[in-house]
Amino acid sequence: MSQIHGNLPPRHHPETVRELPCNLYFAKQVRELDRLTIDQEGIPGLDLMERAGLAAFSELRHLWPKYKVLGVLCGAGNNGGDGFVVARLAHEAGYNVSVWQLGDCDIGGDAFSAREKMEAAGLHVKVFDQGELSLQEILVDGLLGTGLDKEVKEQWREAIEAVNKSHEMGTRVLALDIPSGLHADTGCVLGAATKADCCVSFIGLKLGLFVGQGPDYCGALAFDDLGVPPNVYDQVSPAAKRLSYTSVASAMPPRQPTDNKGHFGHVLVIGGDLGMSGAARLAGEASARVGAGLVSVATRKEHAAVISAGVPELMCHGVDDVESLMALLHRASVVAIGCGLGRNQWGQALFKILQKIKLPLVVDADALNLLAVNPGKRDNWILTPHPGEAARLLGQTVDEVQSDRIAAAIEIQKKYGGVVVLKGAGTVIVDAEEDICICSDGNPGMASGGMGDVLTGVIAGLLAQGVSLTQAAQRGVCLHARAGDLAAQEGQRGLLASDLFPVLRRLLD
Repeated sequence: MSQIHGNLPPRHHPETVRELPCNLYFAKQVRELDRLTIDQEGIPGLDLMERAGLAAFSELRHLWPKYKVLGVLCGAGNNGGDGFVVARLAHEAGYNVSVWQLGDCDIGGDAFSAREKMEAAGLHVKVFDQGELSLQEILVDGLLGTGLDKEVKEQWREAIEAVNKSHEMGTRVLALDIPSGLHADTGCVLGAATKADCCVSFIGLKLGLFVGQGPDYCGALAFDDLGVPPNVYDQVSPAAKRLSYTSVASAMPPRQPTDNKGHFGHVLVIGGDLGMSGAARLAGEASARVGAGLVSVATRKEHAAVISAGVPELMCHGVDDVESLMALLHRASVVAIGCGLGRNQWGQALFKILQKIKLPLVVDADALNLLAVNPGKRDNWILTPHPGEAARLLGQTVDEVQSDRIAAAIEIQKKYGGVVVLKGAGTVIVDAEEDICICSDGNPGMASGGMGDVLTGVIAGLLAQGVSLTQAAQRGVCLHARAGDLAAQEGQRGLLASDLFPVLRRLLD
C-alpha cells in the first residue's frame, strides 16, 4: 500500500494516492514491527527488502519518467540492501545504472543476498567516485538507515555532501526510508544529512521525518507499508499521531437554527501594550472568525478606539487597573493572554491577576516569558511557545529545544501542566496524558509576524465553543496550518497573518 504527501506530480493512477498514515513511530518501534513481521508472520526479510526496493523504484518512475541515468549509493546495512534492489530493477528496466557501496563491502544477511541478485543480473558495484555523481540524473540514497545515532564522519560525510552538491546542480535525489544523516526520532541532522526531493518511508513513518530539520531534508514524503499485516501494527503502540486538517475537518458540530451568540462563548484577549496593538487585534479577530460568540479585548487605553475602528465586532476596553480587568473577567468564558502584552509593569500586573483566575487560559508570547520568570502549574491552560519561549520556560538554549522538540514539549507539560503547543515546522502538541501529536500541515510562508497571534485567537475561539483543551489545541493548530497553506497558494513570500481570516471562515463553514 503506497501513499504520498507533498508537492510532487500525481501518479498515473491517482486513486492509489492516499493520505499518509496517522501513526508515527520511534526507530526502535519500526524495527520491532519488522521483527514481528518476519518472526510471527513468516515473511522473509529478503521479501520485505524486495518490496521496499520495488516501492521506491515505482515512486522514482512516477516522479521522473523521462530520466534514465541513475546512481545508487548503498551502505553496509539493510538500507543498502534496499538500494541494491532498486539498482537491479532499474537495470532490468533499461536504465543506465551506477552503484557505489560505502563501508564494509563484506556484508551479510539479506543485504548480501540482494547484492548477489543484482550482480547476477549483470550489474556490479563500482569504487566510489564522487565526481561521477554529477553525471547522474537521479541519485538514490541508501547509505544510512534509521539506526544512526552519532555524528556522520569521514567517507560517509563526504558522500552525503557530494550528493547534496549534485542536488544543488539539479540532480534529483530519492532517499530510502530516511535521508542519510537524519536522526530517525528527533529529526536532528547528525553532522550532515542528504537533501532529498522525495523520501520513501517503509513499514512505519518515523517521527524524525516530521520534527526538527526532518521536513527540510526529506522533501515530499511517500510511504509503503510493504504488506505488513494489520495484526502486527496492533502489537506496537505508536509513539505519536500525525495530525492534519483532514483529520479534524468535521470536528465542529453544525449550528442549530435557535442558537445565539451566548451559546458560543466569550473570549477575552488581554494584550496590546504601547506600540503592539496589532497583536491583540489579530488574536481577537481570529477568535471571532472561528466562531466565538463574543470577543472582548483588554488593552491600553490608547489602543481601544483604534482596534474597535478596525474591527467593530470586537469590544475593546482600555484597562489600567485591577478593577477594570476584573469586571471584564467576570463576563468571559476563556482568556487569551500574551499577544503584544509586553514585559513592563502593565503586562506584569495583568498577568499576575490572571495567575489567580480559574478561567481556561491560552497563554502566548510575553505571558510565557513572564511565566518563565515566575513559574506556575495548572490544568486548564494551553501554552503556545515558539522555540525561543520554550527555551526560556525550560532554562535551555534554543538549540537544545530544537534538538529534540518532542522531549522539550513533554518537559514543558510536566513542569507547567495543561496542554503544550510547541510551534514551528512540525508543531508538537502534548497534553496531560502525554499523548503526542504532530501537525504535518503548514508552510514557510507562515514564518511572519502575527501568525502566532492568529493561532492564539483560533485556539481560544474554539475553546470558547465548548471543546476540550486538547481538542482546541489540536484542531486550532491544524485549522491554522491549513488556512496558511491555502492562503499561500498565491505565494508564500509576503504572506500576512491577516490573509488567513477569509480562509478560516471557509474551512469552518
